[in-house]
Amino acid sequence: MDDFFNPQVPELFLNLSQRFGLLLAGCFAVMTVTAIDKLGPRHDRPVWATALLTVMFGLFGVLGTYSGNVVFQSFANLRGMVVITAGLFGGPVVGIGSGLIAGGQRYLMDIGGFSALPCGLATLIEGTVAGLVAWRYPARSLDWRLAFFLCLGGETLHQFLVLGLSRPFPTAVAVVQVIALPMMVFNSIGAAFLVQALNMQMSYRQARNRALARQILSIANQTLAHLRAGLTETSARATAEIIMREAQVPAVAVTSGEIILAHLGEGEDHHLAGGEVLTRATHKVIETGEAMFLRDKAEICCPNPGCLLTEAIIVPLRKGEGIQGCLKLYGTRRRPLDDTLFELAKGLAGLFATQLELENIGIKNQLLAHAEIRRLQAQINPHFLFNSLNTIASFCRTAPAQARELLLDLSRYMRRNLDSSRGLIRLSEEIEQTSAYLAIEQARFGSRIKTEIDLGPLAEDCVTPPLIIQPLVENAVRHGILPKPEGGLVKLTAWREDGHLLVEVHDDGVGMPPDQVRAITAAVELESLSEGIGARNSNQRLVQLYGPAYGMMVMSAPGEGTSITLRIPQLLPQ
Repeated sequence: MDDFFNPQVPELFLNLSQRFGLLLAGCFAVMTVTAIDKLGPRHDRPVWATALLTVMFGLFGVLGTYSGNVVFQSFANLRGMVVITAGLFGGPVVGIGSGLIAGGQRYLMDIGGFSALPCGLATLIEGTVAGLVAWRYPARSLDWRLAFFLCLGGETLHQFLVLGLSRPFPTAVAVVQVIALPMMVFNSIGAAFLVQALNMQMSYRQARNRALARQILSIANQTLAHLRAGLTETSARATAEIIMREAQVPAVAVTSGEIILAHLGEGEDHHLAGGEVLTRATHKVIETGEAMFLRDKAEICCPNPGCLLTEAIIVPLRKGEGIQGCLKLYGTRRRPLDDTLFELAKGLAGLFATQLELENIGIKNQLLAHAEIRRLQAQINPHFLFNSLNTIASFCRTAPAQARELLLDLSRYMRRNLDSSRGLIRLSEEIEQTSAYLAIEQARFGSRIKTEIDLGPLAEDCVTPPLIIQPLVENAVRHGILPKPEGGLVKLTAWREDGHLLVEVHDDGVGMPPDQVRAITAAVELESLSEGIGARNSNQRLVQLYGPAYGMMVMSAPGEGTSITLRIPQLLPQ
């Protein structure tokens, strides 16, 4: 125990603590100014990143050799805390590589010396063991407690190797008595500090990325309804207002080509909506397609000498292969921008590009929907028109007044039918067409067709896709009640409920077997009109317009009639 109080031990503690602080400060500085945490425990890390980590930790290990004092031609060093951290953070390859660099340098600088071999060997073993532990237990590799005890065990082994391999033995004992305790204490604490610092840095980056992703998605969700109609002055201003409110930046601008669509905040007195783009930096982004972060007022190149904008983030807004415009965030001397806002702007630009692409898809879907309506019209009109004209002709001599009314009904039906390819229509218009159809059919078949229409309060003012209800009523007549000798009742009911228009078409006809019901709702290919192509197409169009949740509900059984219910969201205020 007398040797423990060797006067060299307190002096070594003091000197080692000073160099310990310098080495930790250097490591922390590198962690702060670099994205080292991005290269951490990963199986898909590129080769260059592994090599970079190996060399970096190896060089810090070399510095750790010179952080201590020379004691009997041996070094009290801080290599252990570096190579242990390297193995736990970078895995086996980085641990072994940094151990080879630091341990090899210790051995080669002192060939034939007193403790070069055991010291170099101990460093290699520490890096190797730490790397293997990280490979075996990846979820716990950055636990400071694990780092502390690994390093404590490694430095204990280090001292035993010095005793076992260094000669003369009395000198080895004297060295261990002086350096063992300081090295075990500082290396173990240092490894714990470094590992915890890396862990905290990774946790901070992950938390920041999560917050950034939530912010991007929040802005994208709020702007979706505006950008769905394309990049216009109205949608650009609404988008800029949302970004300015969420990102808390001094100014936001959106451009289209050479025109400013919106500019809110600082500088809006001379960066006017509808005017030409003033900053040369924006022209450069449009030409190159590369996002820019300008940190100097001169780089923005605004010709107005009184402009308060000193920083700018400019990212291109792409649509397909071309660049439609730019999204710009501006900073001032009092409220500067940062790299997080740069990442936010780039993320938003990518999502906006997707939303602008969806505009094209929406237009194509509308064109397809209109084409589908025209196809339905081409199928329905000739068949129905010929039968209607024959019926009206039969009434011309016997009941000319009724023939006149039927001609008016046919005129109303055809007018609505020819005009039904335009967007959404009011339910009252669809009901008018359906009523005209039923009047003609009742004239043809007399008392075999009974009808009833029941509309709830304000239902007539709701909107609906055209040519959705009339085909269902026609199916109810042709395939539901007419196959029965005595005919039957077709009832149409409509009402509002929870922001939706609900429409039910019910008949007490022959009904359908389950496989035919499934064919309608599953939208399988049908071979003829007699199998219900009108109902199938109505269901397909509802799903296409509003999603799978808005498919028709069909209830039917042979001999029990059929009920079909539609649910149509009312997206427009009534």
